Amino acid sequence: MSGPDRQEAAVELMLQFAARTGLTSDRPPRRYLWTDAFAVCNLLGLAHAWGSAPLHDVAVRLVEQVHHVLGRHRPDDPRAGRWISGLSPEAGEAHPTRGGLRIGKPLPERGPDEPFEPDLEWERDGQYYHYLTKWMHALDTLSRVTGERVGNGLARELAAAAHAGFTYAPRPGRASGCTGR
Repeated sequence: MSGPDRQEAAVELMLQFAARTGLTSDRPPRRYLWTDAFAVCNLLGLAHAWGSAPLHDVAVRLVEQVHHVLGRHRPDDPRAGRWISGLSPEAGEAHPTRGGLRIGKPLPERGPDEPFEPDLEWERDGQYYHYLTKWMHALDTLSRVTGERVGNGLARELAAAAHAGFTYAPRPGRASGCTGR
């Protein structure tokens, strides 16, 4: 397969991904933070290689949809539809990453009184630090490509939320550390 054929195949794969996950189709949105971070970077890279404004626009729409889906509580949560940050609807629109982002797994997080079930843990939603860092990178890449600072600002807000959620202050005389959330 030649270079242009490979690029065309890559574009087609990304457009199929966008349709299959509800970004460019009437399907319900299916967002997964890790995959979506790579998709944003792929779309922006392909848009640059092809000089394609439509691919760029798909990347921007993906960022917006991720924030609206994964920046809010799950549909099966009593707080459904509200921003994870607890911000008002208007403030949440301006700062969708301030409370972090869910990763988009099928099961809700284990409640504090629920027993640990090793077979289910991989299917539970929540916030994973390494997923959040991938999304920070995608937002920063978007800022670098567009020249707009908004993505970088959202990445920095997400970094602050991740740091607050995954680190703790050491007790006097003990080393600092981190914890899962």
